[in-house]
Amino acid sequence: MSREVFERQLADAVRELHAQADPPHTLETMVGVVPEFFEHCEFVGVSLVGRDGIRTPAATNEKLRELDEAQYELGQGPCRDAIRHHPTVLVEDLATDSRWPEWGRAMVSELGIRSSLSFRLFTRRHDSWGALNVYSTAPNAFSEEDVLHGQTIAAMCAVALARSIRDEQLATALESRTVIGQALGMVMERYGLDEDTAFNVLRRLASQDNRKMRDLASEIVAERGIPDQAPAPPA
Repeated sequence: MSREVFERQLADAVRELHAQADPPHTLETMVGVVPEFFEHCEFVGVSLVGRDGIRTPAATNEKLRELDEAQYELGQGPCRDAIRHHPTVLVEDLATDSRWPEWGRAMVSELGIRSSLSFRLFTRRHDSWGALNVYSTAPNAFSEEDVLHGQTIAAMCAVALARSIRDEQLATALESRTVIGQALGMVMERYGLDEDTAFNVLRRLASQDNRKMRDLASEIVAERGIPDQAPAPPA
């Protein structure tokens, strides 16, 4: 691939990624556009690091998603290594590579995958959102140019994903503040409470039911008052 073609495709991919409204659509777009940059690429998966561990929310197909996630259960695999140890992991032939024998055999037998490239997704040196994983059914499928192009693509994807996740978190935070504010206003008006007392009432009720305050506030707004089963606020 010439430099001009690569740069044009990269610009198009950047625009397409940044046009997505939320993380799920961003991830699905990543899976769709990445194969265009490689001569040999039949499968793509994106793995993310979360509070409960690593998962693969987006992949070319369900079987690949399952096999990607098997890496985390087995404690072996190039995606796992890219996230934890090496920013880029190249596998020339999974049929003969001895680093991850159990997982490698599964990839070959289940999907016919022989080569892979895994790139850590990060926007700061010591952070990791996850990994971008590119797979081919041909052995020795990825060249040095593919590695360099892949590193650029992964950087682009990491920035787009980080932006999408932060936008969603900001929108969720703003929505939470809005609904809690609405619930506070209702409780203050209905029970003649000041703002601090009304907030303490909501906090106590949420704690008693082991619920998030946002969820309780949403119920109050929907029902136009404190749920019937909840204790009455202080006089």
